Amino acid sequence: MVSPLLMRSILFPLFLSLSVVQSRSYTSSEKIQLPGDSLVLSVTDFGATGDGIHYDTSAIQSAINACNHHYTTSSSSICRVTFPPGTYLTAKLHLRSGVHLDVTENAVLLGGPRIADYPGETSSEWYVVVAKNATDVGITGGGAIDGQGSKFVVRFDERKNVMVSWNQTGACLGDECRPRLVGFVDSTNVQIWNITLREPAYWCLHIVRCENTTVHDVSILGDFNTPNNDGIDIEDSNNTFITRCHIDTGDDAICPKTYVAPLYNLTVTDCWIRTKSSAIKLGSASWFEFKGLVFDNITISESHRGLGMQIRDGGNVNGITFSNMNISTRYYDPSWWGRAEPIYITTCPRDSSSKEGSISNILFVNITIVSENGVFLSGSPNGLITDIKFKNMNITLRRWSNYTSGLVDYRPGCQGLMNHSATAGIIMEHVNGFSVENVDLKWSDDNLNHWNVPLEFRPSTVNNVSFAGFSSGLLHEIV
Repeated sequence: MVSPLLMRSILFPLFLSLSVVQSRSYTSSEKIQLPGDSLVLSVTDFGATGDGIHYDTSAIQSAINACNHHYTTSSSSICRVTFPPGTYLTAKLHLRSGVHLDVTENAVLLGGPRIADYPGETSSEWYVVVAKNATDVGITGGGAIDGQGSKFVVRFDERKNVMVSWNQTGACLGDECRPRLVGFVDSTNVQIWNITLREPAYWCLHIVRCENTTVHDVSILGDFNTPNNDGIDIEDSNNTFITRCHIDTGDDAICPKTYVAPLYNLTVTDCWIRTKSSAIKLGSASWFEFKGLVFDNITISESHRGLGMQIRDGGNVNGITFSNMNISTRYYDPSWWGRAEPIYITTCPRDSSSKEGSISNILFVNITIVSENGVFLSGSPNGLITDIKFKNMNITLRRWSNYTSGLVDYRPGCQGLMNHSATAGIIMEHVNGFSVENVDLKWSDDNLNHWNVPLEFRPSTVNNVSFAGFSSGLLHEIV
């Protein structure tokens, strides 16, 4: 017969272990953890209310920290912090290594609108969610992260909203002093998928000096009239893959930049984009090299610019491919950079202290364009555009907005916004090596006074031009 004391010594540890397991509320899809399993923690178990009124910052951060502790101490797989349906108001959150935020369907992570919600010495540290120096981090779940961008609008304007600025703190200058939505900084193995990022007050998704980043099946929904609410900014980062994203926003949609290091191996595929600025733009921050970038199977709808390069700071661009695209560009208010150019490639110094960068080996292939303006290829005397090729392209020029044409836009810097008497199908200056193969350029007859010349360039600044299968003529539409 076992004595009561011995029985107690056997049962008490078992009871204690069961109590620990039962004290945590698991989702229906979750199992009791076994060695090597991924741990799942719910923010509600750490005290989050999800009522959209009270701040849940402390509870969410505690869950993230607990997940990170599990990841770093147990050498196990990635830990998930899950958000059940609800609205979780928060100040700035720090995402840690080994943690994926799982914002489930019908859950919203809501960024606070107060300056006190974003501690940091400078505005570069203002994010709703940010991971710094992290490994194996991500965001997913089918829900949404919302920056409450409308609360940062001082005056709503269909041409361009006037935004609040927090520059009175001295943390930044000008009218761009607002928090970004999501950032990954100096991080490795980053994943963002199956999530909606909406209403950013400033940039939406910011990838800074990261290695091995994947973004897929993400919807980015910004206010179409709000400036500086970029979709995805990729800065000084390498080996980045973006696919199956829907981006509808006011400012640049996909924007690689180089501030302190080169940017290599960026691939973007199967995306849909609409913007009042550039759908895809390299720059204008361009102090270092861009190399090995591929953009494929992308639809650009009713945007102010299609494919752009603004090289202003001495960096060089080499080996870029744009393929299998449908592009529609139109005029918007001239307070936005751009004049409806479907392709806009420029290199000129930002100011008198800037260097001239170069652009070379650029391929455009299998592209259909409908636009209110022509292609603009503008190098500079010491920053030539070289070896650019158009292959299998259909370009249709027609007008459908009421904005003034006849302007050429060099902004930022350079010559600014310039009057230009001709509206050409393709304008070139400071180009050495431009080849065309199977390109058809058509002009709408809605108002022939808009269109003056298919090609415009000065032989003194453009050399080594070749045409194989180039046609140009009036568009005959079937009614």
